[in-house]
Amino acid sequence: MADIFIGTDLVEVVRIRSAIQETGDRFLNRIYTKTEQDYCKSKANPEIHYAGRFAAKEAIMKALKSSGVGDPISFESIEILSSKTGEPIVVIDIKFSGQCKVSISHTNSHAIASAIYTLE
Repeated sequence: MADIFIGTDLVEVVRIRSAIQETGDRFLNRIYTKTEQDYCKSKANPEIHYAGRFAAKEAIMKALKSSGVGDPISFESIEILSSKTGEPIVVIDIKFSGQCKVSISHTNSHAIASAIYTLE
């Protein structure tokens, strides 16, 4: 049986909107890859999608940390891509074994993400 670790994060969209307004590209480039930024900017309300990806990255970090991963995990080392069907695809650029899946939901005011990390 596989070991399963979970992480969840909830983000206020206004918090992400404020960070973007206050620091602009510095914030965006520290947290999101170019591909993520292009995806979010293509949406009618980019801040909602930025918030969703922020929550996803935090949830993934929590799941990995709860499994015992001790090395620092940067936001840039986690990328959330979208499949053709809209499914979030997790790409992690750190040394680890296992698989990580994430689910993202959002409203106009909040974004939430849950991550499941499995070791086989």
